[in-house]
Amino acid sequence: MTDPRLQQLARTVVHYSASVRPGEKVLIRAMDVHDADILAPFIDEIHAAGGLAFIDYNDYAVNRRMMLGGSEEQFRIDAAVKLEQMKQVDAVLVVLGENNVSEYADVPAAKRDAYRKWYKPILNEQIKKKWILFNFPTKAYAQLAEMSTEAYTQFLYDTCTMDYSRMSAAMDPLTELLNATNRVRIVAPDTDLSFSVQGMPAIKCDGKVNLPDGEVYTAPVRDSVEGTITFNTRASYLGQSFNAVSLTFEKGRIVSCLSDNNIKLNELLDTDEGARYIGEFAIGTNPYVNRIMNDIGFDEKINGSLHFALGQAYENANNGNVSDIHWDIVLLLKEEFGGGEIYFDDVLVSKNGRFVIDSLVGLNPENLIG
Repeated sequence: MTDPRLQQLARTVVHYSASVRPGEKVLIRAMDVHDADILAPFIDEIHAAGGLAFIDYNDYAVNRRMMLGGSEEQFRIDAAVKLEQMKQVDAVLVVLGENNVSEYADVPAAKRDAYRKWYKPILNEQIKKKWILFNFPTKAYAQLAEMSTEAYTQFLYDTCTMDYSRMSAAMDPLTELLNATNRVRIVAPDTDLSFSVQGMPAIKCDGKVNLPDGEVYTAPVRDSVEGTITFNTRASYLGQSFNAVSLTFEKGRIVSCLSDNNIKLNELLDTDEGARYIGEFAIGTNPYVNRIMNDIGFDEKINGSLHFALGQAYENANNGNVSDIHWDIVLLLKEEFGGGEIYFDDVLVSKNGRFVIDSLVGLNPENLIG
């Protein structure tokens, strides 16, 4: 019997997040999902909405083998076929179900870069569609979060099926204020970073793209970032893990970096020129995501957090930065993590993870829960 919580997640994804309409073609990208029965409720809900369901399976162990032994010509041909499929659909549901989040850890950087280069157009095409990304609960994700599988599973379903319309309304004042802001400053332990967002649109994420969701993002003016930021969460990218990442910027570009894995960090930052610039700045607002999960899909939504993405900017908040990577790294500003402050045009708007001006206090957790 299908877990009723999975059925509710499928209804939320298909009818609220993707808003599937009759006749729409919907691609389900099953990323390392090892149980086909997981997909059944999503297929059923797509059909119930009058849509057409299509499946694209990706096994990460197989992908690793392809990266290790494949050639660029092989990547090019395979990616071209998948790109044509992506062009044909109206919406994309990306289901993550990893059994090993470090499956790509031993793939040489040159192979990963070649693979990314040819498959990147698929992702670029995907973001032109209605798309939604979410996890299916696995033991690997529970381990990352240092939770039991049962507790993680319940937490995932609770955060992915919350009342997103209520949070959405509360996010509007933050979106409007960020749109009216010229300069942002972040102050925290070993952090003093400032940048301009003038002319860059602020976008609210309220359950229409990721589940769980809850962030307002924009992008810094590319060359305006100055200062140092030291992150207090673990950052992972393609199987590589980094702690205590500290980045110093001059005229928008990373000029020095520190972490517990500095050789690999520099290797990642040298992917291309755009990898040393910021493509996204965002503030987390989800009232239910209140702890580190060691999973960026959750951690970037933590209330009382902010995050930056190194590399590629989003098309709808485009500062001109182009890169083969888009790597999100989170800074927690709550008092128990060292605290911190966010200023918009020299006005304090958030202190120790809580909004402190009247127009934004509706986003503090007690005003969104219950």
